[in-house]
Amino acid sequence: MTTGYAPQPLDADVVICGSGVAGLAAANALGRLGLDVVLLDKKRRQPPIAKGEVLQPGSLDILQGWDVLRTLEARRAVRIDRLVARRADGAELLAMDFGALGGERSWMLSHHYTTILECLGESLGPTVRWRRGVLVDDVIRDPGGRVAGVRVTEGGATRDIGARLVVAADGMSSRLRRSAGIAAEPVAYGHRLLTFELPCPPPVAGEVSAYVTDRGLVMVYPLPEGATRVYVQVTADEMRGGGADRLRRWTAELVGQVPALGPLASAIPGGLDRRQLLKVWRYVAASLARPGIALIGEAAHSVHPLAAQGMNTAIGDAHALAARLSGIDFGDGAAVDGALRGYEDQRMGRIGDVHAMSHNAARMMTSTSRGGRLLGRRLLSGTARSARLSYLTTYNMSGLGMRRLGPLDRLFQLGVLPDRRAMPSLAPE
Repeated sequence: MTTGYAPQPLDADVVICGSGVAGLAAANALGRLGLDVVLLDKKRRQPPIAKGEVLQPGSLDILQGWDVLRTLEARRAVRIDRLVARRADGAELLAMDFGALGGERSWMLSHHYTTILECLGESLGPTVRWRRGVLVDDVIRDPGGRVAGVRVTEGGATRDIGARLVVAADGMSSRLRRSAGIAAEPVAYGHRLLTFELPCPPPVAGEVSAYVTDRGLVMVYPLPEGATRVYVQVTADEMRGGGADRLRRWTAELVGQVPALGPLASAIPGGLDRRQLLKVWRYVAASLARPGIALIGEAAHSVHPLAAQGMNTAIGDAHALAARLSGIDFGDGAAVDGALRGYEDQRMGRIGDVHAMSHNAARMMTSTSRGGRLLGRRLLSGTARSARLSYLTTYNMSGLGMRRLGPLDRLFQLGVLPDRRAMPSLAPE
């Protein structure tokens, strides 16, 4: 942390560090307030990565307001109507139908992560300046200790960029989070996710299919141009030393364990040539803000990708931060910091709920112990038997709001008690 301070010319109202989905979302949201925004990223170009490909209905409403949704649809983003938990043979355990929620956009969209970034980038307003190849080293502070900008290295030279607000969107290993003195304790799941893309449609169209199997989670969903994304739960060393023969045997074992993947069997070996192995983490930072700085996206939180909440929560962070900053005197540091406290108060509860929901879903669907598998399937089937619980679960997954399930609901899910409660009436939050 840089504690020394010399008065700097104000380079921007806001400096955003990191241009993944969180940073680009913040640049869209804050740029639309008329603020002068500098968006920085150490990478000169975004490498392809298989994450953040499914947008929930709540995010679509936000993206519509930023004119990003139109661009995504023009690039043939795929509409997905349902998220369905299935047995290994394809039988339904629990179907979450987003159409049942009503609303203007009651579906999900899928597209490649890099395309989503491109669409967010193309919608940036005229007050946003995007600079790549800039490494953010630290924060700078004013004499009172308030964050007043960042120290960066660009082209081998170091300089300070002054700003009224710094937004940390620099990912899980966030330098700015550490510089601000905010703790985070990432916890790794005991499994990893192997992911690859296939040039053929999924076995079931129009849905994210999450197969609950003896080997753990297998997830499949459509991508544009008739392609399919596949995630397979694996152990840390399962794919080591894999030659062509080993990959063919592994594919045969996978399809034997998950017969519902049979229609994809011939395409899987080719897809494995471009596979990625992802370590899976969960955490929530101890705070989302300090005077002069706010955390969003993976700088603030990470969840298991099963429920497709990570990218969507980051978009919600950016939207909520802009809403808090709207209409205040941006030249008044105390007013800005008051808005940051309001942002933290609002978002910490929502992030905590998303974190708990995603972790509970992951425990239900990734357990490889006999007891864990039986409990997970019982909870899923019990939820499916109650129209009210199915509706609540779908609503919570949609990003439109969150209604916590209580102790009685858990008994209903387990089948200990019958659910005779009325269907809830929910309005988006």
